[in-house]
Amino acid sequence: MKRVYRSKTDQKLAGVCGGLGEMFNIDSTLIRLALVFATILTGFFPLVITYIVGWVIIPEGEKEG
Repeated sequence: MKRVYRSKTDQKLAGVCGGLGEMFNIDSTLIRLALVFATILTGFFPLVITYIVGWVIIPEGEKEG
């Protein structure tokens, strides 16, 4: 079973979207865009709180290279 880690190499803020992109083997930019659109559609706070919780509970991954 794959584990989710925050990315150290593909991060803009905390590496949560980069880590999800690495886990699902898709471009993290698509995840970031989906997060922005979902934040706009659901209101600002629900997904921002979810991102912050992910930042706190998802461990940081190993730096590659």
